[in-house]
Amino acid sequence: MRILMVSEDVPYPSMGGLAKHALNLSRALVEAGHEVDFLGGKQHSIEVAKNEGIFGGRFFGELPGQIGWKELSLGMFLPPKRTWLAKRFAKVILRHAPRYDVIHYHGHVPNVARHIPRAINFVQTRHDQGSDCFIHIRFREGKICEATDPAECARCIAPQPNFLQRAVSAMAVRRFRSEVAESFTRHKTVFVSDKLQRNCARTLGPGQWGTTVHNFADIGNLKRAHQSALSEPTSSQCGEIKLFIAGKLYPPKGVEAFLEELLPRIPSNLSIAIAGDGGDEARLRQRFESEQVHFLGWCSPEKTMRMAALSNAVVVPSICEESFSTTILEALLLGKPTYALAYGGTPEMAKYAARGQLRLHQDMQALVQDLIALDADTSFRPMLDGPGGADPVTHQLLRIYQGPFTVPESKSRP
Repeated sequence: MRILMVSEDVPYPSMGGLAKHALNLSRALVEAGHEVDFLGGKQHSIEVAKNEGIFGGRFFGELPGQIGWKELSLGMFLPPKRTWLAKRFAKVILRHAPRYDVIHYHGHVPNVARHIPRAINFVQTRHDQGSDCFIHIRFREGKICEATDPAECARCIAPQPNFLQRAVSAMAVRRFRSEVAESFTRHKTVFVSDKLQRNCARTLGPGQWGTTVHNFADIGNLKRAHQSALSEPTSSQCGEIKLFIAGKLYPPKGVEAFLEELLPRIPSNLSIAIAGDGGDEARLRQRFESEQVHFLGWCSPEKTMRMAALSNAVVVPSICEESFSTTILEALLLGKPTYALAYGGTPEMAKYAARGQLRLHQDMQALVQDLIALDADTSFRPMLDGPGGADPVTHQLLRIYQGPFTVPESKSRP
């Protein structure tokens, strides 16, 4: 097939999980014999992504950046903004569409499908909660946001919104959700977890709005990381326990909450390596860095996987609802005991784990209590040739690409 992959998150020097997944999928489809090109943002050349940007096809940097529209200074979400942006994205996509059998969009403008003609084979994957939430993550004031009233969304842009700010922001949210619902009844939609789809249905209406296809891990990189780790001396002989965390350093990822809970009772034989950057990095370094806590900053995917392979256990302390954490999947496939909270799509990942390997907890206190009881000799067999790789996912997606579109029966109530 001739496939056009699309994402405004590509390319950047430091890319998140969505961008990496879109590029990994592009490589997997090329390796399977398909012709894949990539339509990304125009802010950078593909070279800034270095090896991550090499996928085996042509790159077109044409998607516009997201203009602020002075929403922050006004303290309100503006109703026309996301419609305007979706139309701009659709215009660029449609210039390329005639040359491809399918267009697969991974991004943050789900209502773009509303402006793509039904005759075009258009698929989008929803990686986060941006189908109904303007900040994409449904996390506010240090906890998961479950509000469905559009007027409540005003508090995400103005801490104490006045009447006008609440009213205008509510109009923007209602308009956006209505356009997203129309988009999902117009073209094929993929969610990366069942939980993500259920959360979306809280505002769009009950029913099945699309198909669930879990993400996959880069098995080649994981195998290289595993082999590299085998040549390193093990720490278990002296009882030392090495933990590893990889994630953006900002509140939803829970690194600060985890360290606050762990450090008052951290065992002397335990050390933590933390890979990632973000707005809280400098403050967290100053507050927590020690002989037992090491901040590594941003790391390449290769180094991140190698650090995970060298660890005794991986911790993913997110206090938000992760849609589908590739970090958890990689840790499970490497055979690492993996500690996380039982939020979002994380419980669905038990299918990739050995018995007792995925340690899920209802709160951070319980997670830490379980973690400090970890024995240095606890290990699981790596599962680098089983489920979790690209082949099952690409086969599933190809069936979606080639199959007919069934309109969801859900009744929209944005």
